[in-house]
Amino acid sequence: MSNVQKRELVRIIISAATAIIISFLPVTGILRLVLFFIPYLICGYDIIADSFFNIIHGKMFDEKFLMFIATMGAFAIGEYTEAVMVTVLYQTGELFQNIAAGKARRSISDLMEICPENATVIRDGKEITVSPEEVETGELISVKPGEKIPLDGEIVSGASTVNASALTGESIPVEKGVGDKVLSGTINQNGALIIKTESRYEDSTVSKILELVENSSDKKSRTERFITRFAHFYTPCVVIAALFLALVPPLLFNGIWSEWVRRALVFLMVSCPCALVISVPLSYFCSIGRLSKKGILVKGANHLEALSAVKAVVFDKTGTLTKGILKTEGVYPAEGVTEDELLIIGASLESHSTHPMARAVCSEAEKRRADKNIPHAKRVEEIAGRGVKAVINGKDCCAGNAIFMKESGIECVIPSAIAGAVHIACNKRYLGYILTEDETKESSKKAVDALRSFGIPHIAMLTGDTEKAALKTAEKTGITEYHAGLLPKDKVDILENIMEKRGKTAFAGDGINDAPVLMRSDVGIAMGALGSDAAIEAADIVIMDDDPLKIAEAVKISVKTTRIAKDNIVFSLLSKLLFLILGAFGLVGIWGAVFGDVGVMVLAVLNSMRCMKL
Repeated sequence: MSNVQKRELVRIIISAATAIIISFLPVTGILRLVLFFIPYLICGYDIIADSFFNIIHGKMFDEKFLMFIATMGAFAIGEYTEAVMVTVLYQTGELFQNIAAGKARRSISDLMEICPENATVIRDGKEITVSPEEVETGELISVKPGEKIPLDGEIVSGASTVNASALTGESIPVEKGVGDKVLSGTINQNGALIIKTESRYEDSTVSKILELVENSSDKKSRTERFITRFAHFYTPCVVIAALFLALVPPLLFNGIWSEWVRRALVFLMVSCPCALVISVPLSYFCSIGRLSKKGILVKGANHLEALSAVKAVVFDKTGTLTKGILKTEGVYPAEGVTEDELLIIGASLESHSTHPMARAVCSEAEKRRADKNIPHAKRVEEIAGRGVKAVINGKDCCAGNAIFMKESGIECVIPSAIAGAVHIACNKRYLGYILTEDETKESSKKAVDALRSFGIPHIAMLTGDTEKAALKTAEKTGITEYHAGLLPKDKVDILENIMEKRGKTAFAGDGINDAPVLMRSDVGIAMGALGSDAAIEAADIVIMDDDPLKIAEAVKISVKTTRIAKDNIVFSLLSKLLFLILGAFGLVGIWGAVFGDVGVMVLAVLNSMRCMKL
């Protein structure tokens, strides 16, 4: 409980205790009214102030205005104790709601603590502590063990384990060394690092994430917008109804004024739409906080609600269902050539290329320690979409795809395997090939199975990769519909066709080359794209690591959240209707009205707080 909430609790206790003591004092008339007004002001001064402030600004029909009118009426008919206790219970309900919202807000604020307070920049050989906003791109910063990394960059000196749990929800630290990229907001655990910055603070990962979280509450769900519109019309209607209830029976049917005014006051107290106005936004707010702790950022309640209604989920393949990092599946030398000889020549050529296949060949050579004998390649030339050629030990060598071999006049073996092949030759002699493949993530099939179990009948995959590669991934993940060899425009066309046939559709991709599809889908989900401007901009939901199982987690929580919000609406409206009818017919008094207002609100808030445990 915060200090503000503690002060509120003390105010409520003092007001209630004072009212109880006064109720036993042998005083009557004006003195009794004045004495009861003291605890009323202690507990309800903000209700009075807010009511007058709203009236001045033309916003008189809210729950505080209703409460002010009802309590003033109670004083007018001599129900002093009830007037004070209604205010006490109303403030108790407000305090309870604030505590509940505070717990949800702390889930968000825990994430906000990733924001680094300062950065140690190295200038003219000296370490200077400055604000992260003052560090320029390309400068060197020093990060000591236990400190937050203030900006995105590349390690140029040192090694350490880096904890990214605040960003990804994963608690296992990752080993980082020279040449590795690190993200702002992560924590350097046990080694001193020198990092060369790659962006200014306003463009850093931590800055983009904080901006996303801060703006998430501005985007209301359709249900929240309905509640806002409903309250706008509902409150004036119940005030007019209460006025009719107080005036019409006495004036037209000789009713007793005190009795019908009392019923009108009960009607007003019951009519406060607190439970509805508070509980529905609180449900979504709690869930967004809960998801952020799991490493799932939702840009607004509207996207969370939309996710709960999806009928189809479409995945990109590379980097979403697969790891996006090629590995060597096998080394296949030609006759008279050993595997190490093939790897040595291949690594010598491919070490000059940044292509994923090239990196896979070099990694395999390093793993087998064949890289120790790699000769120096001269006159290296990379041909885009084909391969690499160079002079090695005086021989003209090349490595690349089958088309490159054919264009170079070299006959090569075409493997029947699905994996991609890197063919290698020297002086027109074919030396063999190395197979590389993209590994499917362990959680991909679990994610697909989980989505189906949640009642999403249609799951598809779109990829620019080959038919064989797409088929392999589809078989491993259990996806029955896939489309291969697609350009970004083709993906948009197919997605639109799925949306037309299946209804509301979510698309999950890496957020860079899939930005057009992410934006076109009903719910765009960016996978593992913390450093990607395209992901943050185009997606509605960002999975802060690359685990597809978290998509299923987000769907599950969104469905349960929307169900809880709708339960609160039904419960609140039916309860209000019941107590309004009972109050109008004089079957409940002021204390019944208190339960009809504060009690229903507390129950609805308790129900909303279930979202924090989903």
